[in-house]
Amino acid sequence: MTKIILASNSPRRKKILTDLGLEFEVMPSNYEEKLETDIFSYDLIEDLATQKACDVVRRVGHDEIVLGADTVVVLHNKILGKPKDKDDAFNMLRELSGQTHMVVTALCGINTKTNRAALLSTTSYVRFKELSDELINYYIDEFNPLDKAGSYGIQELPDGILDKYEGSFENIVGLAPEAVTAVLEKLK
Repeated sequence: MTKIILASNSPRRKKILTDLGLEFEVMPSNYEEKLETDIFSYDLIEDLATQKACDVVRRVGHDEIVLGADTVVVLHNKILGKPKDKDDAFNMLRELSGQTHMVVTALCGINTKTNRAALLSTTSYVRFKELSDELINYYIDEFNPLDKAGSYGIQELPDGILDKYEGSFENIVGLAPEAVTAVLEKLK
């Protein structure tokens, strides 16, 4: 049976694959994300997911399926990546206050036996309530937003931040189960 390898060390992505009942190994990608622009495009995000998968493909055998993913938060066509520090996190959350933004996850799967690849992006929409500076500071102090795109994890938001979301909740967390199933199906 073909082994699945997740090219990510994200605990959120690992949980999603586990919840799908998949057996997999983790081999984090060493690909260094360097965005040349903060202007959003699906091509840009899909390329990042592909590069992450390709990095791991070069280090594995010839009967694996490697899954690489990249998630971004997009506000007014601008990518909000992982914050550099607490001040950057505060500024991002201030920008998201009272706004609807997109969360896009690109997933690239590569079958090393057949050299087939499949790519799929999933988009969800999130709206935040109007946030006070106190609530933003509380979130930053009590949770670790520094390793998350857009400076937040939807699964850990305290009351008073989230207004609503549309689309896949798991996509906002980091990986849509439907996308994983579709990509694996294409790689059989």
